[in-house]
Amino acid sequence: MKTFSISEAAKQLNLTIYTLRYYDKEGLLPLVERTASGKRLFKESDIEALKVIECLKTTGMPIKEIKNFISWCSEGDTTLKQRYDMFLERKTAVEAQMEELKKTMEVIEHKCFYYKTALDAGTEDVHKNNKIGSNFASTY
Repeated sequence: MKTFSISEAAKQLNLTIYTLRYYDKEGLLPLVERTASGKRLFKESDIEALKVIECLKTTGMPIKEIKNFISWCSEGDTTLKQRYDMFLERKTAVEAQMEELKKTMEVIEHKCFYYKTALDAGTEDVHKNNKIGSNFASTY
């Protein structure tokens, strides 16, 4: 079975060695093996677990909740419902984040239009008679 050093694992996941050490210290990597000298050896299953951890972190899940998830995984089938419910909650949270990002993108697209039009005209005055340029927010 192929194993990876901490630097190889970090590179593969685009994480820092510090981050992997922190995850280990926080108990998110309970199955990572160590050599006799204490160096961590990451298996492919550890890499996959880290991908899930990073996914959960991206959704804004706190380390404490991720730790609960890791614990549930080690408990086996008796925690399937908790894990399923957790992912349903994460799904809802991500959908809400996506809606917020969609609104943000609409503002950005509007501002791109605003400034492109002003650039093409050589002045923001092109928007003077539009509500686009009639308030303080248009300058930003």
